[in-house]
Amino acid sequence: MHNPVLEAVTARRSVRRFRSDPVSVEAIETVLDAGRWAPSGLNNQPWRFHIVRSAEAREAVARCTVYGDLLRNAPAAVAVFLDARSSYHREKDIQAVGAAIQNILLAAHSLGLGACWIGEILNHRAEAEAALGAAGHLELMAVVALGHPDPSEAGEAERLPLDELIVAKI
Repeated sequence: MHNPVLEAVTARRSVRRFRSDPVSVEAIETVLDAGRWAPSGLNNQPWRFHIVRSAEAREAVARCTVYGDLLRNAPAAVAVFLDARSSYHREKDIQAVGAAIQNILLAAHSLGLGACWIGEILNHRAEAEAALGAAGHLELMAVVALGHPDPSEAGEAERLPLDELIVAKI
């Protein structure tokens, strides 16, 4: 059965090598528009996005993660924040931000772009927030590297069999 949504979910991969050509503002905004359509409790939409395009800004953020080279080589990145002013339940809101990030990744894939969710940067959250000049009510949740995939980027991935993941069938 042909299903474009399921095909996108299974074909999407984390891309860590990018071509040097820039990502258009239009493409970035299209990807972020998909992010804003994620579900959230009470429809509070607790996510906020900071687009990082300049080499200087990407370098400042790159110094906050062991995956700095990935950010240095990506022509764009998006820092994704939880807005404490919109939050009503921290765990649910963090899950909603994760759903927004997944929408961003799928939208990037659908446009022929590559993306990589960088969560490790949270090990240096305060430094990254300072590098981004984030307001006090914004808590960094992840940075997504974004660009045109390098042709050498392979797309193989393995997943555990579904039967190993189902803990009960009632």
